[in-house]
Amino acid sequence: MANIKSAKKRILVNETKAARNKAIRSKVKTSIKKVESAITAGDKAAAQALLVSAITEIDKAATKGVYHKNNASRKVSRISKAVNAMA
Repeated sequence: MANIKSAKKRILVNETKAARNKAIRSKVKTSIKKVESAITAGDKAAAQALLVSAITEIDKAATKGVYHKNNASRKVSRISKAVNAMA
């Protein structure tokens, strides 16, 4: 453990931010998995509905700095392409 007061504070702040980022990342992964499961089930209507919520979660994560904007854009592109490719 650090001895300097500012170092102790940095440790606490970093833990708090890491927990927040982890929760946001988890939410994004869950929403993407829901879209992918709807795609494998062949339910296009559900996939499109879940796609909208997944894109919202990804955009929020990018806005909060959890994901880089290009990374978020790539994720959106890939799941959108998968939903649009459904027959």
